[in-house]
Amino acid sequence: MRKIIHCDCDCFYASVELRDDPSLKGRPVAVGGAAERRGVVATCNYEARAFGVHSAMPTASALRRCPDLIVLTPRMDKYREVALQIREIFSRYTEQIEPLSLDEAYLDVSACDAFQGSATRIAQAIRQQVREEVGITISAGVAPNKFLAKVASDWDKPDGLTVITPTQVDEFVLSLPVSKIHGVGKVMAARMAEQEIFTCADLRRRSLDELLMLFGKFGHQLYSYARGVDERSVKPHRERKSLSVETTFAQDIAGLDAAKSKVANLLEELETRLSGVGDKRFSGVFVKLKSANFRQTTIDRRYEGDLHCALFEQLLEEAWLRMASSLRLIGLGVRFAASDQGDTKMALLKGVREEQLDLFSEVD
Repeated sequence: MRKIIHCDCDCFYASVELRDDPSLKGRPVAVGGAAERRGVVATCNYEARAFGVHSAMPTASALRRCPDLIVLTPRMDKYREVALQIREIFSRYTEQIEPLSLDEAYLDVSACDAFQGSATRIAQAIRQQVREEVGITISAGVAPNKFLAKVASDWDKPDGLTVITPTQVDEFVLSLPVSKIHGVGKVMAARMAEQEIFTCADLRRRSLDELLMLFGKFGHQLYSYARGVDERSVKPHRERKSLSVETTFAQDIAGLDAAKSKVANLLEELETRLSGVGDKRFSGVFVKLKSANFRQTTIDRRYEGDLHCALFEQLLEEAWLRMASSLRLIGLGVRFAASDQGDTKMALLKGVREEQLDLFSEVD
């Protein structure tokens, strides 16, 4: 039986800012881009969340909901420094660490001898050491697998610890709302509600064939998760699959030529970030556009050669034909060949801005 801990820092960026400036304590704080530059909230503290502010919300919208919101510019170098401190604390107990981002990681402590092998006591020690040595709080979940450990870490936030023992798995899962399953967002939850599926107990009443018919290949995971089963192992060397950059413009970009004129600067930024992830081969490239009315499209192509402006301009032109509208955002990205191995720990730390703030992926 494996012993998995999922650790998740509470409001990470905001917590670091409050630690470094105690005068912010008790006030609504967000870290993100400026409203006048169409920035978005990267994270916010619980005082801000009380007003309905949340990650990925446009900063302008956040300020309308909370006029007293203090918006701070991200300090990525500082956050990386703090993340390394926390990672060092994790490494005192296991080498089996799978980072998901700067502020979140899985730990497999099945072979750890500390505290007589008690995963609960190890998690308690990690939380105490992060609080005392780093000055922020971290929530943790302990369970026999990754799925349940991640659910547990979010169960009692902030500054919480939830433990699901092997004997508690079945009872816990039966009452678990499907909205707690990673990958079930608002749209998927609404689809499930139409089928009268609200909890994992409801999922269990459906056969695997039914779930596959309703939800495609995701049905396999739903079938397993509803039974508390997750065979995924903790992978210490999590391989980066892609890297991207994007810009949201203060003024909408009108016309294809004007959009193409932005490619060179974006490509320069992309190449700068690629220099920090080691020697990797490409398997594809993509361009993302978002219109003034928030419609979005992405053109993705297989590609293994050198990067150049003409390549991305061609993809942008194809994407533009779909939009035929003024643009508020342009993004460029690359996908890496799956066979490449690299120093993914340093890639994660150096490239964290893409992991944390990249809006090519949906953000909760």
